Amino acid sequence: MEFDWLDASFDLSNITPKEIEESFEDPFAVRLLPDGEYAENNTRFFCLGRSVSNRSIFSLFWTDGKLYRVIVSREMTEEEQGLYERLKAQAV
Repeated sequence: MEFDWLDASFDLSNITPKEIEESFEDPFAVRLLPDGEYAENNTRFFCLGRSVSNRSIFSLFWTDGKLYRVIVSREMTEEEQGLYERLKAQAV
C-alpha cells in the first residue's frame, strides 16, 4: 500500500502520516464507499481504523488500487467508533 503525501490538504501535525497508514493496516479497518448521490459523482472512500497506539482514525481517501491519497483525516466521532466496534465484533 503506497500513500501520496504530497500537497496534503489537511494538517498532518494533528495526526501523523504514520498513524494514518497504520489505521489502514488495522486488520479490523472498515473501508466503505459512501452511498447516495455523493457516491454517484465521486470515487472517494471512507476508512475507519486504529493506529498501533490505539488511536481511532477516520479518513476520507481516493485510490486507483495502488496509490492512496488521503483527502482528510481526523479522530473518529462516537458514532463512527460505535460502527467500527460493531463491525469488528462481527468479524471476530
